[in-house]
Amino acid sequence: MRVVVVWAVSTLTMLALAGILPDFQLQSDDGDSITKIAFTAAWGAGAFGLLSALVWPVLVRALLIVPALVLGMLVFFLNGSLLLVALRLIPDGRGAANPETAVVVAAVMSAVASATSTALAVRDDNAYRRRLSRLADRRRRRSGAGSGRSGPPGTVFIQLDGVGHDVLARAADGRLMPTVANWLADEEGHRLTPWRTDWSSQTGASQLGILHGSNHDVPAFRWYEKETGDVMVSSRPASAIELQRRAVARTRDGGLLTLDGASRGNLFSGGADQLALVLSMAARLGKGRRSRAGYFAYFSDPANAVRTALSFVAEVCREIGQSTRARIRKDTPRVGRGGLYPFIRAFATVVERDVVVAAVIGDMFAGRTAVYADLVAYDEVAHHSGPHSRDAEKVLARLDRSLALIVKVAEHTPRRYWIVLLSDHGQSPGETFAGAYGLTLKDLVRAGCGLPVPRRAQRTRSGSEARDAVRIALHRPVEEGEVEHRAKPSDPVVLASGNLGLISFPDIEGRASREQLDRARPALLGTLANHPGIGFLLVRSERHGSVVLGRGGIEVPVSELKDGEGPLAPFGPGAAAAVRRTDTFPHVADIMVNSMHDGATGCVHAFEEQIGSHGGLGGEQSRPFLLWPADLSAPVAQGTELVGAEQVHEVLRRWLRECSGPQIPLAPPGAVGGADEAGGTVRAAG
Repeated sequence: MRVVVVWAVSTLTMLALAGILPDFQLQSDDGDSITKIAFTAAWGAGAFGLLSALVWPVLVRALLIVPALVLGMLVFFLNGSLLLVALRLIPDGRGAANPETAVVVAAVMSAVASATSTALAVRDDNAYRRRLSRLADRRRRRSGAGSGRSGPPGTVFIQLDGVGHDVLARAADGRLMPTVANWLADEEGHRLTPWRTDWSSQTGASQLGILHGSNHDVPAFRWYEKETGDVMVSSRPASAIELQRRAVARTRDGGLLTLDGASRGNLFSGGADQLALVLSMAARLGKGRRSRAGYFAYFSDPANAVRTALSFVAEVCREIGQSTRARIRKDTPRVGRGGLYPFIRAFATVVERDVVVAAVIGDMFAGRTAVYADLVAYDEVAHHSGPHSRDAEKVLARLDRSLALIVKVAEHTPRRYWIVLLSDHGQSPGETFAGAYGLTLKDLVRAGCGLPVPRRAQRTRSGSEARDAVRIALHRPVEEGEVEHRAKPSDPVVLASGNLGLISFPDIEGRASREQLDRARPALLGTLANHPGIGFLLVRSERHGSVVLGRGGIEVPVSELKDGEGPLAPFGPGAAAAVRRTDTFPHVADIMVNSMHDGATGCVHAFEEQIGSHGGLGGEQSRPFLLWPADLSAPVAQGTELVGAEQVHEVLRRWLRECSGPQIPLAPPGAVGGADEAGGTVRAAG
């Protein structure tokens, strides 16, 4: 295909030059039809390309004895001579040019063909890998490092954001992801296991727990804190760095990556010194603001810029085409995909992917001990196209290509690398709450409170990490609050995190109780609990501590919750423990609302504009995966389930010890929090 495209471009170039240069002819003296002229140009371009490919290397080798300056001058004349030969090969003598014109035509055609070939080759992963390998070899030679492998193996953790265990397994079985399929087919390759998220099944909670060992008091992707009046949003820089600070203070540990680590494309740093596209760092000013450093390092190479720019344009066109087909077919469920979304999708699936993968490859060539990178492409597309859609499957196939590239690179790195693949959550399909019932959760809450409700359901803006990452990359300010926290004190603050809703009342100090809400807004809890789109509510009770409310007046104290019973019956194993844990958080909302879940279809209702969602309980969103090399120890004992991001952190830390030896604190426990405001280096190799 690359040869055909270069041939076509060369043909068009030859036609254009024939029209511009009076001494360059591609037709007989009597004139020819447009078709005949095009055929003549294609013949001439093909002959010139073939001669350049076959004869040129022989000429250059024969002229190596000629001084370089003389050879440089001869190049133009030799190239022109090849063009004259190519023109003579055209049937019926339709091609003709003066010698001096032939030199100009040959030079232009060679330049255009070279530029076209280079532009097409930049998406060739093998060519890209070879170029990176050559650059790394040069760096090693300049630094005096040897070419052999030495020392303990390093570890690369690749997070496929939003890819559930069942989605990955199906993609591997269907050979949609051949790299993953080959890992699983090899008895000495990799092992796959699911793990269970906390109630808050979203990147903020999961990645904070995985990288920093604690996601305590992260009840959702966004939540309202009464003491400050602020809305915390996991993907906002100021919120991310505050969450990271709280986790470091709680664990008294810098994070998973404090030992010669690199954090790429994540919400949090993990304590790494090497950072690129880390959102929590975007809140820092001055030299410490390194979140955008990865973009500069990547795009400073022109070949990278061309490689990504072409793919970006193709992805925008692909999204417009896919969304148009979905509208024509009247696919359901469906959400709006216009406006800036095609560009946000292209940023997540192309720009961020390419920059993060290049950074990981650079880390591997540099021999770093631990690398953690997040690829958000699937998550962004699945939100709008659905987690089981053809659109999302194509993204998985392209992610597998990136994995294959990393695997190939690992063969040339100065140390061996274990590659661990994992996800932070899955996604559950389903029509939006507003699409199914004609009103948003905020509308329903206002109706239950006796407040005016708009006649038309207002769209709940869809939030994702990619949107805020785009704003940061473009140096655009990221709003740290939401409209709701500027409402009247008597108005409820209603926030959505996938199919998890959070309702807070600023006029009630502390966490509101059921009794307080019944006195002030007697219809609210009944309206919510009995709605068919809602699965259950969590609210504090003055008599029973906290209770879970369901349809038909069902009320179960949190201490008595059991999986498979009562309002939690459709939500599977672990639901009761997840609700009990979240109930202990200081910033749990006055009312926590989880949408319904259809056990037969796995569908939920997102309170945002998403037909693939995560954030609460129900379906595949709570079932991410962990894929690890068989040479590492099993995550948990056989028959035991891996539960919660904090447990995943302990598993990954154990694997780092197995690869690189034990880690010991550099500072006494009391000094850990002061090492670095973002959780800087606290541990080193023992």
